[in-house]
Amino acid sequence: MFRMWAKEWKSNHMLRDTVVEIPGDHTRTAKVLEALQEICLQLDLQVPIWLDSNIRDFQRVAKTRFTADSFTEEIPFDYLEIQMIEED
Repeated sequence: MFRMWAKEWKSNHMLRDTVVEIPGDHTRTAKVLEALQEICLQLDLQVPIWLDSNIRDFQRVAKTRFTADSFTEEIPFDYLEIQMIEED
């Protein structure tokens, strides 16, 4: 089972969060991308752009933050944080 937790933050307060589970035998990268798409669908957001800093952070600590720079539309929060909480 692959599970990812996403949280929207504004002024150091969590606005809302969600956890998604991705079943299957896909690669880790495919599961991460599928989980992010599902998160954005649930939170009614566009899928953010992975910047080099996001990739490095996620590879290093399985967690990253998407700020306004990663979105092409204006966002009503400071950043979206995703964190892997379970990996098979």
